[in-house]
Amino acid sequence: MLEQIRELQAQALAELAAASTPEALEAWRVAYLGRKGALSNLLRGLGNLPTAERPAAGQAANETKAALEAALAARQEALQSQALAQALEAERVDVTLPGKPPALGQVHVITQTIREILDCFVGMGFQVVEGPEVEWDKYNFTMLNIPPDHPARDIWDTFYIAGWEGQMLLRTHTSPMQARVMERTQPPVRVVVPGFCYRHEATDATHESQFYQIEGLAVDEGITLADLKGVLDVFARALFGAERQTRFRCDYFPFVEPGVEMAIDCFLCKGQGCRVCKHTGWIEIMGAGMVHPNVLAGVGYDPTVYSGFAFGLGPERVAMLKYGIDDIRYFYANDLRFLRQFR
Repeated sequence: MLEQIRELQAQALAELAAASTPEALEAWRVAYLGRKGALSNLLRGLGNLPTAERPAAGQAANETKAALEAALAARQEALQSQALAQALEAERVDVTLPGKPPALGQVHVITQTIREILDCFVGMGFQVVEGPEVEWDKYNFTMLNIPPDHPARDIWDTFYIAGWEGQMLLRTHTSPMQARVMERTQPPVRVVVPGFCYRHEATDATHESQFYQIEGLAVDEGITLADLKGVLDVFARALFGAERQTRFRCDYFPFVEPGVEMAIDCFLCKGQGCRVCKHTGWIEIMGAGMVHPNVLAGVGYDPTVYSGFAFGLGPERVAMLKYGIDDIRYFYANDLRFLRQFR
């Protein structure tokens, strides 16, 4: 019996040393230390031994069981330590390597366009100013030569503020800043005014109820339509390319006289006619004109001494033309797949 116990212990320890997974250890425990394991089967034979041999055999069996349990615990701990070391090695990070840079945002394409436009005019001596989006009817219409009974008010579908009896509104254009700037400034005046405007319009591929506009104003002694043409020529070539040609045609705006529409030759077809320019060879980009004498007189300027010009354009339209975009709604849909194109 003692010889069988020693052989069992040696065999068990050899197989335990070869077990390399938790599953193999469990199978070994069941095979040798389980209720139906090899050691239990061997101990059942103690009753057949002579009485004198039983104490020594029992003691040897208990010592073997304790040795096997201790060896199993040590082997489990060794495998756990090995698994932990392998996991740590797999997850090891070289802290001396540079980290991943954080994801950076970007300037919205319309903001980029506005900055490009403003840079053009700032380079010609204009100053950037801003004004309120909630405006008085006085500045939005009356001081721009559009009195309450003027039919030109029908051009703008205006959002009025409830409770103010038609006196307060969301500005329909940035032109109110013409009157505001001239009220507090003596000539010479040279300003550009970016900002949001609001009109009650049906949203489609070319119209939004909320949109940007950039207004320009210059007032001084001796300013003529030739000055307006020269400034806008420089602007068009700076923004759309040095080879651009410009065209000015008569148009109507209540706060200028005369009024003009400015167009550039189509940069896609080079003036030959295509879908972008509606087969005319020209693309309209803004309205402009000489400041109406009534507007100058309304802010205290003497229209016999001072003259000036004004212009207004939409950055969204400029961006649509510059990047070949056919729907203004893309700019404000917050689709990152679209916006990330303009880094």
